[in-house]
This record gives sequence, C-alpha cells and structure tokens, in this order.
Amino acid sequence: MIPVRCFTCGAVIGDKWEEFARSVEKGESPREILDRLEVSRYCCRRMLMSHVDVLEEILRFYEKSGSRKGDLDIEEV
Repeated sequence: MIPVRCFTCGAVIGDKWEEFARSVEKGESPREILDRLEVSRYCCRRMLMSHVDVLEEILRFYEKSGSRKGDLDIEEV
C-alpha cells in the first residue's frame, strides 16, 4: 500500500501510484511517467520509484495461516 503523502514534503502522491505502476508494467520509462504525472520533487519521485507492493505476498501467507488455524485448537497450544 502506497502512502497517501510523501514522507519528506507531505505532497499527495497516493493518487498517482496506480497510473505509475500500470505504465511501468507496460514498459514505459519511469522518468517519463513521473514527468507526465507532474511529480517533480525528488523525494516524491523516490517514494513512487522505491515502493514495493507486498500486499499480495502478505495475503498469501495470511490465507495459509487461516486455513491452519481451524486445525489447531487454541486450548492445545
């Protein structure tokens, strides 16, 4: 989950993440995408370029642990 605001300057960047990620996936240059989105501060550019979306990875482990939770009785543990 991308932060709503830049940690350094406080500018709103959360609304730009989806278009940025979609365009990078298509193979466009991150520099051109950020210029088109009018993200000019290097701190904001860093926030978008260095973000790693780990939500899907976390959900995968959560689903696995949820399926095992029914196998164990809380009193046994």
